[in-house]
Amino acid sequence: MAKSSKQTQPMALAFAVLATFAAAATPTTTTNLTLHNLCTHPVWPLVTANAGLPAIADAAGAATRLDGNGDGLATLAFPPGAWSGRVVARTGCRGNGSSRCNTGDAPPVTVAQVSVHGAGGLAEYSVSLVDGFNLPVVVTPHGFEQGRLCPSLGCAVDLAADCPGDGGRGGCMAAGQAEAFKARCPDTRTTPTDVEATPQRCIHPAELKVVFCPLDNTSSTH
Repeated sequence: MAKSSKQTQPMALAFAVLATFAAAATPTTTTNLTLHNLCTHPVWPLVTANAGLPAIADAAGAATRLDGNGDGLATLAFPPGAWSGRVVARTGCRGNGSSRCNTGDAPPVTVAQVSVHGAGGLAEYSVSLVDGFNLPVVVTPHGFEQGRLCPSLGCAVDLAADCPGDGGRGGCMAAGQAEAFKARCPDTRTTPTDVEATPQRCIHPAELKVVFCPLDNTSSTH
């Protein structure tokens, strides 16, 4: 038995060395999700993980309600490992947003879709108008290496301002609007098979920033 123990020691040492190198080679980049409200009114963000993935922790409730005019700003950490989900901004909520809101609980709603910590550190993001539009949203990565394809994507236009027929819903329904949405906001997704006009391949961004009502465009929904 003593002889067998001595023979296994070099092998165990070799595995330990390999494990050390593997750990050193594993990326440890942490990606944050920042939500910033530039609308003239407050919004109640809702961040939802895809099925089977952990929720993003917000123990202090920093992202429960974001005040308007740029005062509302919250930064949350994505969970470790591959993660994907969606972000919407609800408007006109009562209380802490746990009860019914004027927009964002159901279509029409602008949806930011994000995924991080993919293969090789890939992050992917988009703004979808497939479920309609309730306010302008743009996603912008920060903290990535120069040369990476990490453009700002989304819609900074208030599409509800001249929506035909259903502006009274507090937004603009998607039915019959895909071409109009795409013409005004080419860097959004307006059908289930659509992609943005601007290509992306963003590796290891330190932050994905979702801005509501960017570039001083404000939504008319309250």
